[in-house]
Amino acid sequence: MHPMQTIAVRAARAAGQTIIRAFAELDKIEVTAKGINDYVTNVDIEAEAAITYQIRKSYPDHTIICEEGGENKGENKDYIWIVDPLDGTNNFVRGIPHFAVSIALQYKGKTEVAVIYDPIRDELFSAVRGKGAKFNDFRMRVSKHNDLKDTILATGFPFKAKQHTETYMKIFGSLFTQCADLRRAGSPALDLAYVAAGRVDGYFEIGLKPWDIAAGDLIVREAGGTVTDLTGNHGYMTSGNIIAGAPKTTSAIVKTVRPLLSDALKR
Repeated sequence: MHPMQTIAVRAARAAGQTIIRAFAELDKIEVTAKGINDYVTNVDIEAEAAITYQIRKSYPDHTIICEEGGENKGENKDYIWIVDPLDGTNNFVRGIPHFAVSIALQYKGKTEVAVIYDPIRDELFSAVRGKGAKFNDFRMRVSKHNDLKDTILATGFPFKAKQHTETYMKIFGSLFTQCADLRRAGSPALDLAYVAAGRVDGYFEIGLKPWDIAAGDLIVREAGGTVTDLTGNHGYMTSGNIIAGAPKTTSAIVKTVRPLLSDALKR
């Protein structure tokens, strides 16, 4: 295993243990609103601390960017860890067992290592750039559907960016009439991991953050998939607007989505 992947896995599992312990006592969780429809719990913060501790033990000079703690600068700016300690917080606080830890390592702007860990199911999705993607210890690949009508797609509603609701509903409606079915599960990291594993065939969402996307992006691509923004280009890490899937599925989604975009989403 790549040495930095070993640390990422160790950190993800440490955070997962923190999350699982708290999930057994949901009545003791402290929830704070960060913004409209945006929440943080003491468990997010504790899980983030567990991840940071594991990384800092081995790489004290690396930079770490976390959803809750912001940027923790190190002397070595070439290595940047991008961390979401609990992706799917709203599911977690309501007792819905669908959430994950997401960790990505970038070296000079390219993602080299990615880990997404589902502590409820003890499922580990990982990738190293150029070495393929794995589910636990098994190689995984995206699905092979050639036609949108046979696909199951995943999505997330733009609940933090409701100004895009009208455009999103047009996109949703158009894709729903073409695919076999649609899913909205509440964890972007797991949506991307499930694309990589072939559990769903494609995924689209508006208004995400880098820590939602970074690990899943590499895992999908190393599993043979394609990741683009809504226009079919590569600005998704900046815009937060993403489409992912098997290459033909991604192309079909982009073809459907592009004509429906508002001016604000074409950038």
